[in-house]
Amino acid sequence: MQAKRGIQRGRPTGATTFEAAPALAFGAAVRAIRTEEGIAQETLAHLAGIERSHMGKIERGEHMPTLSVILKIARALGRSAGELVLETEARLDS
Repeated sequence: MQAKRGIQRGRPTGATTFEAAPALAFGAAVRAIRTEEGIAQETLAHLAGIERSHMGKIERGEHMPTLSVILKIARALGRSAGELVLETEARLDS
């Protein structure tokens, strides 16, 4: 009889969940909308309920936010998450 294999926590060896192109495109989309609206990065972070340093990393494409953070950012910008995703896709296509 074989022993049951336990659940391995975390990512499999060699796996990555970060892709630079979408992260850069999303960050650029957020920055463009934020500056178009005349909102300071610190203000947007406060409105979204996230740390300003995290917002900076998102805008620079260093972090890919979770869905819940995307929803918070969209709400803070007065947009839908769908609008942010469409803007991100447009930046990826160009």
